[in-house]
Formats: sequence, structure tokens, C-alpha cells
Amino acid sequence: MGRVVLLNKPYDVMCQFTDEGTGHKTLAEFIKEPGIYPAGRLDRDSEGLVALTDDGALIARISQPRHKWPKTYLVQVDGAVTEEALAPLRSGLALKDGPTLPAEARAVPEPDWLWPRDPPVRFRKSIPTSWVEIVLREGRNRQVRRMTAAIGFPTLRLIRIGIGDWRLDGLAPGEWRVAPPQSR
Repeated sequence: MGRVVLLNKPYDVMCQFTDEGTGHKTLAEFIKEPGIYPAGRLDRDSEGLVALTDDGALIARISQPRHKWPKTYLVQVDGAVTEEALAPLRSGLALKDGPTLPAEARAVPEPDWLWPRDPPVRFRKSIPTSWVEIVLREGRNRQVRRMTAAIGFPTLRLIRIGIGDWRLDGLAPGEWRVAPPQSR
């Protein structure tokens, strides 16, 4: 396995090294290591763990759904989520681009280690928010957001906290470290 770097991608940063004239922040503002590339993507409005590597085969194993590498997300949703609402995520649900694989999904408390987001997530006094941990083994475009919307709980904030055995633990937004080897 090649060199692997784990980055906590901040909100509003593109998951690529060039901005292609968009004017948005990119990974180049945080990582100065040559020859490494993201294994998969996180949307600009998502935060959290991104694995970067110089190993093309590893990039394929991490990012291609057929390899079923688990990716763990912490999701703040609009509304008070229930066990009944999470059931379709666990059994797989139909999206416009086809059915999803079953996901692991459980309600969790807001983590005490969570950093503030800039800009903050909208706050409405009359509507509570909930936190859900979701583990996917596929990675379609904006899949977590589409899944939570399909069950009636739109995503307000999405943070990837794990890729396989690698965890975000202890990385502040914009920080990175060299990854230990995976057991996969």
C-alpha cells in the first residue's frame, strides 16, 4: 500500500487540488504533499475525513462500490428522528437512480468534540434537530443527503468520520496526518 494521508476537509472546500476558476478553496490550501490524490469525494458542503494517496489501486478499492469499503457519516438532520424513520435506511430504499444497499443507521447524541461550522447550520426554535450515524458501503452522488430527505429528515450538516478502519479522531478542520495501514 502506498502513502496515505488523512485530512479533515473543512466545510466549503472542494475535494480537489485545482479550483478550475471557481474561486472556491481546494485541498491545495491544506495539503502540500506532492503526488497524492483523494480516494473518493466529499461535496463542498460536507465536512470530514478524506483519504489521499499515491496508490491508484487503493483509490479504486476505497472509492468503487463493488469493494464495499464502509464509510461512516455523522449527520445532523432537520426534525426529531425516530427508529421507525431509520428502518428504510437499514433495509435499503428507492432513490431516483435505483435502490440503495442497506445501510447501518442509528440515532446518536450530538458529539461533545464537534467543532462549530462557519457559517453555522440554520437554527429554528420550533423544529428540533437530531444526529444520526450512517454507515454506507456504496457512494453515490449526494447519497446520504438524498437518503435522509427520502425519509423526511433533510440533512443540515454532514461529517464523514470514518473510511474503513481510519477515523477522524483528533483532527481539527484543515489538519492532516499520515494514516496507519488498514486491515482490509
